[in-house]
Amino acid sequence: MFINFGDIPKNHNLFLDYLYEFENVAEFYKHNFRDKDKYPEIFKSILDKKSLTDFKISDIINKQYESFLSASEKTKKNIKLLESPKTLAVVTGQQLGILSGPLYTIYKIITAIKLASQLNERYSDFNFVPVFWMESDDHDFNEVHQINVLNNENALVNIKYKEDVSDDAIRASVGNITFDDSINDFFHKLEENLRQTEFRERIISKLKEIYQQGKTFKQSFRELIFWLFDNYGLIIFDPSADEVKQLLKPIFLSEINNFRVHTQKLVSVSATLEEVYHAQVKVKPVNLFYHIENGRYSIEPIEEIFKLRRKRKQFTKEEMILEINDHPERFSPNVLLRPITQDYLFPTAFYVAGPSEISYFAQIHPLYEFFDIEPPVIYPRASATLVEKSVLSFMEKYDLTIRDVFLGIDHLKEKILSSLTENNIDSIFEEASQNLNLIFDGLKEKLFAVDKTISDSTNRYREKVLFSINELKSKAERAHESKFETIIRQISKLSNLLFPNENLQERELNYFYFANKFGEDFYKKIYEELSIADFEHQIIEI
Repeated sequence: MFINFGDIPKNHNLFLDYLYEFENVAEFYKHNFRDKDKYPEIFKSILDKKSLTDFKISDIINKQYESFLSASEKTKKNIKLLESPKTLAVVTGQQLGILSGPLYTIYKIITAIKLASQLNERYSDFNFVPVFWMESDDHDFNEVHQINVLNNENALVNIKYKEDVSDDAIRASVGNITFDDSINDFFHKLEENLRQTEFRERIISKLKEIYQQGKTFKQSFRELIFWLFDNYGLIIFDPSADEVKQLLKPIFLSEINNFRVHTQKLVSVSATLEEVYHAQVKVKPVNLFYHIENGRYSIEPIEEIFKLRRKRKQFTKEEMILEINDHPERFSPNVLLRPITQDYLFPTAFYVAGPSEISYFAQIHPLYEFFDIEPPVIYPRASATLVEKSVLSFMEKYDLTIRDVFLGIDHLKEKILSSLTENNIDSIFEEASQNLNLIFDGLKEKLFAVDKTISDSTNRYREKVLFSINELKSKAERAHESKFETIIRQISKLSNLLFPNENLQERELNYFYFANKFGEDFYKKIYEELSIADFEHQIIEI
């Protein structure tokens, strides 16, 4: 079953038009992902421009894989294929969420792997390899240090490695943060809330092996993704490595030398977007961060000087250029420059993107022109809600659809409870309020002839009576809900599982909640079931 994204709350018009009305947004994207006839031409253009670079990204990847002695033959083959002048990458990326973060991380990876596989079958003149770009330099700790699961009572539980940090705190690149003994507290809380199943002990044991004191976020995340997807030939790439930053010096230097031209164009495109849609990312003067003293700081130009935001350090332009040449490892791209660095390093045919990424790609197409890089096709990632058979049975019993679920828990309660009683509370009291208003309107009109002051005072008495009616309604609703307490609990369970925090399941629940219930190889079932070519939200029965 599939649901149009237009029927799901909170989706922006820019994303919806990209999917269903591409002509409306064509000025912001070079390629229409649905226009497959143009794919070969795009592939050739990407490879022609990539042939001008004089480095082999496969050498760096081989070095990064030295710690993985057990890499699959399929992965080794794909790394080797990157040496071929006819190999293209299908790239996706994500922040380094603990235990892989929300479910959609898994969906992005599967989309990239399946897309590469399908392209290899269709276009024999080219090779396609799936690549996962780890957002190791990202500093948003609050985004990656927590997961949500459902406990035995089907309540949504948030489990954190340490507490949130304030916006003012010095925040290092998340990838380099080392786990301390607080990781034991994280697993203790996870074990407290993850229900007992035949798979739990083995899964927890494996996760503790991957996430342990002394390892960094990027080490553990990489090991986790390797464990799940290495057999599919997924290449995991860490862009924060020093040797990668050496290759990116031309990009960093060009940004520093031309930031005013870049920013002017980015601001112009963003303003045009705001007229009809929205600009996903606020444009910064310079699209680079500088790393110093375990912090990552925006670079802000003031006249001919470059200052670090919230830091008493500054550079002249000459000093900044010298710093890039001597220490490129101290720099990283921001969200708008990141795709440029990615597609400078890889011959990227497709970038598998979520809704927010699709939106910010609309802002950055001028940068591809500035850096003379052929942009990839932006391919929407698969999107899904996993529905258990018992939940489906409950929905069928009360004639609920997934669209009902997406309208929120109050809608579900109203629909189910009203179907179980002839007395619809809202209807009863709405009718009563209407009748009372009619009575007071009549009184006011008749009393006007007696005394205007008394006539005017009817509104005050009307409000008192209506207030009492609302109090009575609240008591009636509580009595109504109490009568159907068991059903209310089932509704809450349904909502927490399918629309937690009134958000799509894939954005809230962690993959291992499901793996704990259905087995260590549950990702294989998702791989088989997940459609990557329908571009609608999929309902998968499990």
